[in-house]
Amino acid sequence: MNNSILSIRTMIPNKIMTRIKKHLFTTLLLLFIVFSSFGQNRFVDPEVSLGIHGGYGVSMVNFSPTVKQNMFQGLNSGLIFRYIAERNVGIQAELNYVQKGWLEADNLYSRELNYIEIPFMTHIYFGKNVRFFINFGPEISYLLTENVLINSTNDTESEQHITAVQNPFEYGLCGGFGISFKIKQQIFQLETRVQYSLSDIFSNQKVDYFDNSNNMGISAGVAWLIQFKNKK
Repeated sequence: MNNSILSIRTMIPNKIMTRIKKHLFTTLLLLFIVFSSFGQNRFVDPEVSLGIHGGYGVSMVNFSPTVKQNMFQGLNSGLIFRYIAERNVGIQAELNYVQKGWLEADNLYSRELNYIEIPFMTHIYFGKNVRFFINFGPEISYLLTENVLINSTNDTESEQHITAVQNPFEYGLCGGFGISFKIKQQIFQLETRVQYSLSDIFSNQKVDYFDNSNNMGISAGVAWLIQFKNKK
């Protein structure tokens, strides 16, 4: 079964795969807009919250041909803006600094990728002062810097070792769930989130070595927000 899937995958040209990824991203972006705009003005006085967050994540790069890896460990932090104008549904945008990268299984090579990241998410919640919530939507990122953290290889010629990131702009999908606690005008929350990039860090044309080289990871974090307005 796995061999059949791989055979079908290799028959699909990279350009078509890129179009599929872009269409998937565009579709989710449109769904985000629909969810976000649905039912606006249901409340005269909506909830507006602004805060900060920080956390810890693990990530890897989905290389094809495969590069065996351990999980790369990194930190993330940023700003959160949340707007809720309908019962149980709102929007959430963030401006984040995120450390991604890869650590190869032999522990001889590791590279850190530092991104500025902007997720646009639909926020669905249940509860009042204690809420369970789900966030999901598209995100875009831009590579700020890349740093080789470990290089104990001897005159390596491996493509991922000798090639700098060729596509600094990244787009993908993210989603997570968590719990929040409201105390007067302050909100404290915990969240777990998954991120999957639909773009590749290295070129994936026919003449290139890698067919895929997209980031993916999972993170956990805490946040503190101040709510500026309450629902009536």
